[in-house]
Order: sequence, then structure tokens, then C-alpha cells
Amino acid sequence: MKILLLSGGSGRRLWPLSNQIRSKQFLKLLSTKNNKYESMLQRVCRHLDSVGLLSSTSIITCQDQVDMIYNQLENKVPLIIEPVQKGTFSAISLAVTSFNSQPKTNVEELVCVLPVDTFAEVSFYHLLKKIPHILQKSKADLAHLGVEPQFPSDQFGYIVPDSNTNKTDDNYQISHFIEKPSTNIALQLIKKNALWNCGVYVFSIRYMIQFLKHLSFPTDYDQMLKIYRELPDVSFDQMVAQQSKRSIVIPYQGLWDDIGTWGALSKHMKSHEIGPCKLSQDSVNTHIINELHQPIYVIGISDSMIVAGPDGILVANKTRSSDIKKFITDEPPRYVEKRWGNYRVLEKSITNEGKQSLTKMINILPGCNISYQWHKERQEIWTIVSGTGEFIFNDQLTTIKAGDVLQIAQGSKHAVKAVTPLQIIEVQLGSLLSEEDITRITYSWEEAVQLCN
Repeated sequence: MKILLLSGGSGRRLWPLSNQIRSKQFLKLLSTKNNKYESMLQRVCRHLDSVGLLSSTSIITCQDQVDMIYNQLENKVPLIIEPVQKGTFSAISLAVTSFNSQPKTNVEELVCVLPVDTFAEVSFYHLLKKIPHILQKSKADLAHLGVEPQFPSDQFGYIVPDSNTNKTDDNYQISHFIEKPSTNIALQLIKKNALWNCGVYVFSIRYMIQFLKHLSFPTDYDQMLKIYRELPDVSFDQMVAQQSKRSIVIPYQGLWDDIGTWGALSKHMKSHEIGPCKLSQDSVNTHIINELHQPIYVIGISDSMIVAGPDGILVANKTRSSDIKKFITDEPPRYVEKRWGNYRVLEKSITNEGKQSLTKMINILPGCNISYQWHKERQEIWTIVSGTGEFIFNDQLTTIKAGDVLQIAQGSKHAVKAVTPLQIIEVQLGSLLSEEDITRITYSWEEAVQLCN
């Protein structure tokens, strides 16, 4: 069985730490046994590894998240990259065509689709291993995992079993789905043995290939890439699961949670203080997360989340923290992790001459490099704060060190590689400052060096 992790979407509900690129699954806020922190992505992969499923796992994601996944998992899990972000139906279809186009593919092999931000005990992953046997025995086309509800929630979807059929030892046939009902309706659903829908789907490659053929969609990976932008932006639930006449749900009784809000996430955080901060003793059930250098002191405030990051500061009652998505706009993120390190936007302004100005703090890891590139709309001034490295400027290779100031005019080709941890203050000046204004010559440092005189 292949495991397909869904990693996509932008971060609104965990603002200011999550954004269009740094989604919630990448936030390292969950404690490990050795008193370190891991992300939801790392936790899911650790559990998959513990039950022997990581070696058969792939991740479907977008280009913006590739570097963050690489940083957190290195090359442990292969990636399937969407040309553009779409709904879960299109993402899963692309992944299945990728599997189908691989040599010696067995179309009877099962695919288990799993959200990358699942929070569950190891028993949840042991249950995944039992699904192939359960699905084969039931003769169903599609299997879901459903969690036995702990309370009537209006934040989850529900899977309602078919009351006209008998429950077997390990699964129900499905009557219908209900998406995020009111609390009162959820209470009535629980009385009918409804289960929380945890977004897990299991089906054979053959099943999805036949489904795509029925819709006249490509089943070849390269062809699917060509028409991907034209695919519908809908969920797998809406397009496939709710249309299936032969589907089952397998109940799970252990710990499972959707930690998509600060209130939900805080329940699984062992520490109430992360970063430079301090809580007074009478601040009950309050958590502080501070990614800034300035300390935060909280006195006499209970049941709250105080979260500070480069994109802003949130102070909210835990029950209302998800309301932040109503306020934030799609501003470019001020903190971005890259494969070579990270950068943080320090200041954005307009000069007296009407030009835009943007200042970044760039951190490059030893042995890593930024691509050989040039910019059409801006000039840059680099001040080397600390560390040593190599610098290529218009096909000339030199060494750099702390205290050096580098002037990079519009159209000038440039690249840098860190020998020791390299910290650079970059000032951009131009009429239009955008991350899109990058023309890359090569990502490879070796190829860039070969271009030098």
C-alpha cells in the first residue's frame, strides 16, 4: 500500500506564524521526548516510520513548500509537485497518475491518502496497516477512517453509517456525509453512530484510473501535468467520496484531533512559554509563543493565546482565535524558510525619491548557496554581518567576510555560497520589489563557478 500525504493550502488560522508558504504543518511547536520541538509533518512521518510505512510514502505539495519539506525531512520522502495549487481531488488525481506512470505499476495496489497535519496516537497508524485486509474483505471500492466523537463538534465533518445494513466487526457501510453541522445537529448525528471524518481515503489505483477515464481526464502523468490548470478546484469528498455507492468507514477509537486553531493546538503543547516571554502565575490556561527578539510579559490574562512573529502579533481568547482568518490579508510573508537557510523581512518603506525599499536579514547554512541570478527591477546592497563565503559577481569569483559591503546593480549576475554560517543584511531598492523578479541562470554552484573567467 502506498501512503500519500496531502500537504498544501495557506495558513490563516494559525497566523501570525503560518502564512501562504509556511503552513501550519511546518510549525515546530509539538514537544518530543528529548525536550525538542517537531512539526506536525515531522510527527506524522515519525509515526509512519515507526510502523514501517514511511518507505512507501510520497507527499503531494506545491512548489512554495518544497524547500520547507526538504529542510524538515531532507530527502526521506519523494515529492509530487502541483504546477498550481488546486483542491484535493486534483491533487490526488495527479499523484495517482504519477503512480500509474511508474514502471511495473500494479494497478491493484492501494493508495492511502492522509492529511499531513493529522494528530493521532501510534495506534492510528497501526490501524492504517489493517485497512487493505478490511477493504478486500468488504469488497468495497473506497474506505474511510472515522473517529468516534468525544463531543458534538461543529468543526468537523461527519460520516453517517447506513442504518439499513449491519455493522461488521471492523467497518460500516456509509449512508451519507455531513460537513460541519451545528452543535445540536452534531449531537443527533452522534446518537446515530456518526463518526468524525478525518480525511483519510483508501482505494486502488485501478479505481481512480477508471474514475478519471469516466471523466475523460488523462491517466498519464505527463498529460495530466499539461491540463492540470484546467482541472476543477474541488475536494475529493465532493467529487469522488460522496458519489461512491460502495464505500465503507472504519472506526477508530483512540486519540485524534484536528489542530487547525490555536485553541486546539495549545491542548497538545507541553510548555506554556516558547521564546523570550514570561507568564504570571495567575495567568491560567494561557500560552505565549514568541518568535521575535523582544521579550513578552503577560500578567493576569487567562484562557488566551499570545503569539508574536515577523508577520504580526495575535492576542486572542482561545475560543475565538480562529476568527483571525476574517481579519488578515494576503500580504507577502515576512519570514520564509528556504533550502539554503531563511530570510526575514525587517522593514519595507518608500524612499523620498518614490522608490521602494525592502530590508532583509538573510541566513545561509554552511555549504549551501543561493542560485546564480539577476534582477530586472531592483538593485541590492549586501552587508556581510557574520561568517565567510564565496561570491560570484558577473562571472568573477571572490571570497567574502564579515564587514564587506557588496553593491549589486540592476541586471548584475550574482550568487553566494556560505563556507561558515553566513548572515547578510540585504537592502533592495527599485520601482517594483517582488520575489517574482528573479531570473535564475543556475541553481548549481558548480555550474556557476564554471561560468567564471
